[in-house]
Amino acid sequence: MPSLKDLKNRISSVKSTRKITKAMQMVAAAKLKRAQDAATAARPYAERMASVLANLSASAGAGGPKLLTGTGEDKTHLIVVLTAERGLAGGFNTYVVKLAKQKIGELRAEGKTVKILTVGKKGREQLSREYGDLIVNHIDLSGVKGGDFSESAISLGKLLTHEFEAGEFDVATLVYSQFVNVLSQLPTAQQLIPASAPEDAETVNLGNALYIYEPSEEAILETLLPRYINTQILSAILESAAGEQASRMTAMDNATNNAGEMIDSLSMEYNRARQAQITKELIEIISGAEAL
Repeated sequence: MPSLKDLKNRISSVKSTRKITKAMQMVAAAKLKRAQDAATAARPYAERMASVLANLSASAGAGGPKLLTGTGEDKTHLIVVLTAERGLAGGFNTYVVKLAKQKIGELRAEGKTVKILTVGKKGREQLSREYGDLIVNHIDLSGVKGGDFSESAISLGKLLTHEFEAGEFDVATLVYSQFVNVLSQLPTAQQLIPASAPEDAETVNLGNALYIYEPSEEAILETLLPRYINTQILSAILESAAGEQASRMTAMDNATNNAGEMIDSLSMEYNRARQAQITKELIEIISGAEAL
């Protein structure tokens, strides 16, 4: 049985931990508001870009740019795994990596060549244990200040476009966590290259009208597609950032509550041990007095 001093030290230690988790919860809550606003603000732009792409690609037909039509092959797949730079966020990173592993397993079972590009330290750490030989590149977001991920998204978009043009892969898929609400984040796999608008993307009903584009649909798509890819990457990073803060806030709230319960349990154990010691001392004093 632990001594009174041991119990007192444990209670003090858990109280210090509770202060830390409570502070982390409050910081995550403050960051969540900004991240959620940024993710929500980016959604209409990304959806509108998808709508424009859907209309133009339908008009362009099969003679569109390579970023739209692809290489004509489906042999080499690049999986871009977007996770957080830090832990202590519950199962946020684990769920994204789990979906990525599932996607990798399916592709390799079909005989495809798989390459991995990780964005965020936690994804690289988990994937390197099993698929370290497949990781071809890594993007570090730890240096981003103030939640401005636009430059990082553009850099990643240019990197993917350049490697696709160089024939490094045929299909690029982005695996990330989509922010739903504070308690729910949805791991999502979205094809980036060849670019394709989501099936639920809103299209404009032209009413059988014939539109003449100046310049041509192909020329517009040549300019639009890289921006579309950058927009989708930026939207995914913002969604991931909001989901990370929401998961961290929930995890720290649970940790704070668990610390409180542990303090109550240890305090009760401490009080019982103290009462037992006092009772024992009283019995010894009374026994000694009776012996006299």
